[in-house]
Amino acid sequence: MGDTIIQIANHLINDNEKCFVIAEIAQAHDGSLGMAHAYIDAAAQAGADAIKFQTHIAAAESTKDETFRIPMSGQDATRYDYWKRMEFSQEQWGALSEHAAEVGLMFLSSAFSIEAVMLLDKIGMPAWKVGSGEFRSTELLDAMMQTGKPILFSTGMSRYEEVDEAVSYFKSKDVDFGLFQCTSKYPTDVSQVGLNVIDEYKNKYGCPVGLSDHSGTVHPAIAAISRGANMIELHVTFDKGMYGPDTAASVTFDELKFICEHADAAHTMLQNPVDKNEMANDLQVMRELFTKSIAFNAPQKAGTVIEDAMLAPKKPGTGIPYSHKDELIGLTLKKDVSDDRLLKWEDVIRDKA
Repeated sequence: MGDTIIQIANHLINDNEKCFVIAEIAQAHDGSLGMAHAYIDAAAQAGADAIKFQTHIAAAESTKDETFRIPMSGQDATRYDYWKRMEFSQEQWGALSEHAAEVGLMFLSSAFSIEAVMLLDKIGMPAWKVGSGEFRSTELLDAMMQTGKPILFSTGMSRYEEVDEAVSYFKSKDVDFGLFQCTSKYPTDVSQVGLNVIDEYKNKYGCPVGLSDHSGTVHPAIAAISRGANMIELHVTFDKGMYGPDTAASVTFDELKFICEHADAAHTMLQNPVDKNEMANDLQVMRELFTKSIAFNAPQKAGTVIEDAMLAPKKPGTGIPYSHKDELIGLTLKKDVSDDRLLKWEDVIRDKA
């Protein structure tokens, strides 16, 4: 199990804390600052712990040789132009961060260039989320680690040995870190989510581990939370009919709310183990109501010698337990006993007939 604690602002992330839920907006705002602010309010209302954007600075990150990952709307002639349209100024990013704080969300944004790291550091972002495609970007990681803030590292394109290298690098720099299991397919089929890797990472590296999910369904997040994931990151959208490169890999805000509620409930369950003996004692009244005792299956007269065929198990369990039936066989009734009440020891002569 993970034994390392990450503290991001006032949030602790480890096995004793509730799963930390990150609502990933990425470029779902489609370059609209107003839409970006709307996503913040929706994520807060759904119960997320953090909201995450992506900070792209086209000139620092891309060239016009970069191809589109999936066909786009035709609004942008090149992917470089698309990244350009996704840019916000430092002041605008700062306003988004302040808005997130006002509604109780941690503000995060993946940086894809050193310039983006510098911008986000200036507005006080508390941790660095490293996208799966940046696993070889040592210059980017170095810039992040120089800030002393924790690293949340997605491994969607990494081999095991590359994860080993990244972990060794973080440890050599004495930086706090967590890992995300991720499969960089949009959407990801549930058969390729890789929940087993969460356990493998925890056991091998002893750090907080999460799932960055692109399935577009609630199922991987629910399963990961239930088996002890420390963090969950999901792309979100207002509606699955909206345009955007990640819409097919996104959950709706209603689905996000369900996941957040599950994170709360799972934490309560995992942090409150039950002692079956104590619980049974607490349920004594229920035990008596639902268990059975010995009664007659037909009225019997005084002087009757009790036979096995006369006896039946009936509720409640406040009388002679049915497991004591053999002790009654052969005894004689002192009085008449109806079949609508439990048999009592005082109804019988205790010596065998």
